[in-house]
Amino acid sequence: MASHRRPKQPGRARVTVLTATAAAAVALTSQAANAAPNEKPSKDEVKSKVDKLYEEAEKATEKYNGAKEKQQKLEKQVDTLQDKVARGQDDLNELRSGLGSLASAQYRSGGIDPSLQLFLSSDPDNYLDKASALDQLSSKQAEALKKIQSKQRTLAQQRKEAADKLGDLATTRAELGKKKKEVQGKLGEAQRLLNSLSAAERAALKAKEDRASRDSERQALDKPDSKGGAPAKGSGRAASAYAAAQSKIGSPYVYGATGPSSFDCSGLTSWAYAQAGMDIPRTSQAQANYGTRIASQSDLRVGDLVIFYGDLHHVGFYAGNGQVLHAPRTGTVVRYESINNMPFQFGVRI
Repeated sequence: MASHRRPKQPGRARVTVLTATAAAAVALTSQAANAAPNEKPSKDEVKSKVDKLYEEAEKATEKYNGAKEKQQKLEKQVDTLQDKVARGQDDLNELRSGLGSLASAQYRSGGIDPSLQLFLSSDPDNYLDKASALDQLSSKQAEALKKIQSKQRTLAQQRKEAADKLGDLATTRAELGKKKKEVQGKLGEAQRLLNSLSAAERAALKAKEDRASRDSERQALDKPDSKGGAPAKGSGRAASAYAAAQSKIGSPYVYGATGPSSFDCSGLTSWAYAQAGMDIPRTSQAQANYGTRIASQSDLRVGDLVIFYGDLHHVGFYAGNGQVLHAPRTGTVVRYESINNMPFQFGVRI
């Protein structure tokens, strides 16, 4: 008969080795799967994310600027209305005082029935003079009452308007705070990403931007346009505004700033036009609708405003030969850049 032998069981040491080997394999597989997500992003990847955050921050900045401008207008309107209400109340008090004086005079003169007063009067002519005066007082009293009623209606309307404006102002201030917080959040996130780069990487990014800006400046100032001649220049206030913007090259970008030492994009353009003696709207969206639109880049003149992005949240000056002069974003200064760095929408000739 064949013998039936039980298979030999692995020893305890062998089981331990096999278990350890399997565990190590699982760990290595897990590490390999997680290596990519934990890998430090490249300098270019960080820059791409930072640029996106800066774009989102600028969108919020223009909304912040719009809310701030609205707040300033509402504050002026509220002050004017409250001043009107105060002066209206003074006028009403004066009318009421005058009415009180008329009533007192009438009471003193008209305490007896007029026919009896005439019968008892030792001087009928004198009495008739008094009666005439009394009729005049009654007429003045009626006129005063009409004035008081009219003033009360006007005052009530002004008070309601002032209350409505105060409500709008409170809403606008809340919106302003929300947008400011959103801008600061985006900028803080961008700064954290930049801080993840080494000092050498950050320096390399800045050097690249500086070279591009110098190249754009040379093209704007030295080279002819695509037609072979000098770039067409704006005239009058557009030329003066552009010259004012050029005087601020190197000034830092600060969101919400309108000069004279720092600017955001629409802050620079509105400040520059103010130096040329013209008030234009504060935000890029409002500036986009202020002048004559220029659809083609080839028709732009130096000094025209240039509007970027579908929601019109960025604006600069056309500088000639496909370049713009603008305040780009946080961390930069007023400088020249290629018009192709951003999605061009149209130009605006003020």
